Amino acid sequence: MNFSDVIKTLNQASAFDLYRMRAAIDRVLDDPKWLQAIQLRLQVGQEVSYFSVPTNALRRAKVMELRRKQAVLLDMDDAQSWIISYAAINLDGADVQIREHKPQGLGRNEVAIGETVGFLDREQQQRTGKIIRLNDKTVSLQCGNSQWRVAYSLLHRVLESDELLHKVIEIAGK
Repeated sequence: MNFSDVIKTLNQASAFDLYRMRAAIDRVLDDPKWLQAIQLRLQVGQEVSYFSVPTNALRRAKVMELRRKQAVLLDMDDAQSWIISYAAINLDGADVQIREHKPQGLGRNEVAIGETVGFLDREQQQRTGKIIRLNDKTVSLQCGNSQWRVAYSLLHRVLESDELLHKVIEIAGK
């Protein structure tokens, strides 16, 4: 499962939708068939790995006790005992890193007036424009017939733009 895509989709949902989804996921995870399927694969003393939310990583542990809905694990790195949901135990060796690819943007010193840059507007539409002013936190861009103020962190370099292609076509047509 590509968690970057899932997170991107979740970021577009309302808080209410996310709450409803969490309730549905909790209901599915509490289904005895899921719990029993995991319990059957575990034994006291078995070494396992579990997903730690605070560290966003797998941790090594030893099963100390099997309870009805949770397992007691002894973390092998910090010697702490934890009561963990069976669903957090990674029995199949799945890749657990959630990688959100946040755009890096450009810095104030990386752009100049007259350069053409791009950004995604609020509707996630790609826009390109020429920088007409450098402000402290934003740039002013001329995008066709309108002006935009855009944060540096939202900007990216443009390799090709309609404006540049139009100029190339004009020159080639002369």
